[in-house]
Amino acid sequence: MNQKAHWEKVYSTKPTERLGWYEPHLLISLSWIKELALAKDAPIIDVGGGASTLADDLLDAGYQSLTALDISESALTCVKTRLGKRAERVTWLTGDITSVELPARHYALWHDRAVFHFLTDPEQQRHYRKQLLKALMPEGHLIIGTFAPEAPPTCSGLPVQRYSADTLNRTLGVEFELIREHKEQHVTPGGVEQMYLYCHFVFQPDKRAVSGCD
Repeated sequence: MNQKAHWEKVYSTKPTERLGWYEPHLLISLSWIKELALAKDAPIIDVGGGASTLADDLLDAGYQSLTALDISESALTCVKTRLGKRAERVTWLTGDITSVELPARHYALWHDRAVFHFLTDPEQQRHYRKQLLKALMPEGHLIIGTFAPEAPPTCSGLPVQRYSADTLNRTLGVEFELIREHKEQHVTPGGVEQMYLYCHFVFQPDKRAVSGCD
């Protein structure tokens, strides 16, 4: 089963609140986003948002330029249904983050909770990084949540890549300056403990020329 088929099956056969990564509200992400004090029309993308409530909460907070991306159409349909008329205020993208077409130097904030750690192949990680380098505006923000080293080696029946803040920073590259990190124990609806690592980076593309990275 390919990635898309896997996630379509997950989101079409399980209630949202029974998904292993489900949280009623992404409190760490919301707190950090609030502290950024972005303009309300600043472009924000939620990568692999699935059926999470982040779009709901950001709309409630007055943000006006939201994009939600997921490989699963079923996941996005779930959010659209929940939002009702408000869904018209969000740009919806269905696709694989490693290959989907994104606008250049556009987003002020890239948010990803629990997508990057499913990219276990180095080539997938490189494509993800290229997307970041293309789509984030200079001095844009990256808030990313992955499995920490203490977390299980699999999630939703798939292997994951676990990260410390240092290994995550090295994988993303020198253009991303680590601002802060935080660990939080997430307990799935089934009672499984998953230690998450949250990191906030600032994109500094000028470092790319100095380092010679691509």
